[in-house]
Amino acid sequence: MGITTAEAREQILEDLVAAIQSLGVASASLGEAYEAVSVTSADRLEAELFMPVQKALGRGKRAYARFAEQTGHAPQSFEIPSPGNANQAAKPLVEQAVAAAAEADHRVAELQDSMLPIEFGDAELRAALVDVRELLDGLATAAREYLRTLGR
Repeated sequence: MGITTAEAREQILEDLVAAIQSLGVASASLGEAYEAVSVTSADRLEAELFMPVQKALGRGKRAYARFAEQTGHAPQSFEIPSPGNANQAAKPLVEQAVAAAAEADHRVAELQDSMLPIEFGDAELRAALVDVRELLDGLATAAREYLRTLGR
């Protein structure tokens, strides 16, 4: 049995919400990590980790809002999640952020693989999904390098 257009669009939006929520966790975790490190380390963290996650989060939110409006769905607002214990050291917060970003990337990849954006989306949605994944590409490697040199 096939999927209706309405069901497919709802699934696309649900998958986007899940990815955006994961990116929110990543962003919040990196924000807390920023507060836990020295100024020099914070600048590196911001440039190498936080900015790509923030850009991916922003791109995902814009894609969600546009697609929801275009398809007649009520837009959802996204609250900034808590990264957990605010007194954590930077390393577990960065690791938490990387795991959350990887979850977001996985969800977007599954959405792309489902072919729903091709069959029931549009070119702008597909481009946004590609942008999100490109922004997250290399984040784990950058985080490993950042953590390897943290405190030196």
